[in-house]
Amino acid sequence: MTPFHTLLAKELRCFFVSPVLYVVGTVFLFVSGFIAHLMVVNAGQQALRLLQIQNTYAQLNLNELVFRSLFYSLDFVLMFLLPILTMRLFAEERKLRTFELLLTSPIGINEIISAKYMSVLLIYCGLLCLTALTPVLLSLSGSFHWAPVVTGYVALALQGGLFLACGVLASALTENQVVAAFLSFGMIVVIWLIGGFGALLGDSTIGTIFSYVSFTEHYDRLVRGLLDAKDVVYYVSGIVLTLFTAHRVVDSHRWH
Repeated sequence: MTPFHTLLAKELRCFFVSPVLYVVGTVFLFVSGFIAHLMVVNAGQQALRLLQIQNTYAQLNLNELVFRSLFYSLDFVLMFLLPILTMRLFAEERKLRTFELLLTSPIGINEIISAKYMSVLLIYCGLLCLTALTPVLLSLSGSFHWAPVVTGYVALALQGGLFLACGVLASALTENQVVAAFLSFGMIVVIWLIGGFGALLGDSTIGTIFSYVSFTEHYDRLVRGLLDAKDVVYYVSGIVLTLFTAHRVVDSHRWH
């Protein structure tokens, strides 16, 4: 095994023996299932109302009534939960005084950052796969278009990837896990608020720049089923830039 795979396996083992993973996973899956249940019940009630008014069965748009609302709601859930998932990555190493040992080991900083980021990304993607039971079960009793659902999951994967990268950076900045979680959440909120400023500034040059820097419009387009290369490029470049910053933060500790 390469040093990268060794560290990745070690990080995954740490996650599976930690109660944090099970708490975050349980909350995420419960909230996801609960929101999906509410959306399905709401769609059923709308179908009954239309049946009473028109006296005929009306075909509902489940993509609009269920999945789009679910994806928008999960976006806010991720803002709170993913910082908790990433808070221990570097903060715990520094608190246990194993951070210096890690830096002096025969493994590059690129591999350290990549292994830690990949570990939380795999955990997160595993949780996303479990939520995919919702559209699978719903397809047994209703009909909807799968393409917007797939792009919605692509949006969740990319959005979560960006949030996790912010968490890696925040954890590299402090040895306190709680502080790391709040720093990560703060970074995500700032990026989100930038989109609000962009909307207030309208179609001006600064407004367009602010809107692009924020993930709001990119996520919205993907959730609506519009898979555009520029949105994917935004997320990939944002993840790379954030992880590069984390690399510089970790590398700076070599000279202290």
